[in-house]
Amino acid sequence: MATIGYCVKCKAKREMKGEKQITMKNGRPATSGTCTVCGTKMFKIGGGGGGGSKAKPKKAVKAKAKKGKAKKK
Repeated sequence: MATIGYCVKCKAKREMKGEKQITMKNGRPATSGTCTVCGTKMFKIGGGGGGGSKAKPKKAVKAKAKKGKAKKK
């Protein structure tokens, strides 16, 4: 089954030809290919069945203590 993506030149959803699975600089998977109608390069961010996720787990963020004077009542 061909990958469906949005062609910015045709301004419509089209099938991609010559699609290949790539990984962006931030580690997320994507698919790139060309439009079957006009030949413009297309790019679709997201899955594509490229295997398991290799995302890094998020680090816990510590709450910062507020500096300043404590209010007196």
